Amino acid sequence: MRQLIIIGSGPAGYTAAIYAARANLQPLVIASSVEFGGELMKTTEVENFPGFPEGIMGPELMTRMQQQAERFGAEIVYDDVVALELEGPVKRVTLGSGAVHEAQAVIYATGSAYRKLGLADEERLSGYGVSWCATCDGAFFRQKKVAVVGGGDSALEEATFLTRFADVVYLIHRRDEFRASKAMQERAFADPKIEVVWNHEVAHIYGDDKVTGIGIVNTVDGTETTLDVQGMFVAIGADPRTHLVHGQLELAPEGTIAVQGRSSRTSLPGVFAAGDVVDPTYKQAATAAGSGVVAALDAEHYLAELADAEKTSAVAVSA
Repeated sequence: MRQLIIIGSGPAGYTAAIYAARANLQPLVIASSVEFGGELMKTTEVENFPGFPEGIMGPELMTRMQQQAERFGAEIVYDDVVALELEGPVKRVTLGSGAVHEAQAVIYATGSAYRKLGLADEERLSGYGVSWCATCDGAFFRQKKVAVVGGGDSALEEATFLTRFADVVYLIHRRDEFRASKAMQERAFADPKIEVVWNHEVAHIYGDDKVTGIGIVNTVDGTETTLDVQGMFVAIGADPRTHLVHGQLELAPEGTIAVQGRSSRTSLPGVFAAGDVVDPTYKQAATAAGSGVVAALDAEHYLAELADAEKTSAVAVSA
């Protein structure tokens, strides 16, 4: 039986693996067979991760994190978790291959998935004008025209942020009123760079190698028009990947895994959570990495306490 299994291979999972491996916990990282490396594998240049003043490509950053974890002794398995048994002192992780791994502790760092529009060219142009994170990619659109899709707080916040760089920000919403808070709406309406496009949905994304425009359809009369934009930001929400722990771990009202205070401790002893799966607000690579540090340290302390308890018990029995 292992000491620690880490589920997830984004910034949180790999950072937890680096810290756990350096603590000689010999963690097993379940990295997924398809989505290993997390959302950063789908991005191009990352300019806001500390330590890379010239920027770094998302896949390269994740590869470096993986190599660093392996250097200290972490084992990486490219498979998918299909079932978890987290109650009790022994945690069981079943993989798609049929293999079952047991450990004294588990760090759950599966991240979140941005909701998508479901358009044919959305994935193809991801990182080439299509984005789900203005904070990550906004600086690439200086003096350009961009569109933001959505009507909640996150969409209006993204649009307002993008006005720092873009000349024009079209805010496209399929209804005739926003769901966002009044304060957020007032801020957006007051910004001269934001043009609200009511009652429209995005139907097409144009461009061969990068976004050159989008086709939007009026939800009232069905007419279609084209917007000349170089970027499109989808801000219709994100879903934390918690399906494997439903019914086992307590969830927060936002749907993320509930943790105790600023720790990574969940509702079950020996189970820790980190990254976007516990964070409904910030969702940045750097904050996820920091969360991974917390989870690794919490797991290390938990395992040390278990070892101390076992020694005490053994002494008592021998006496």
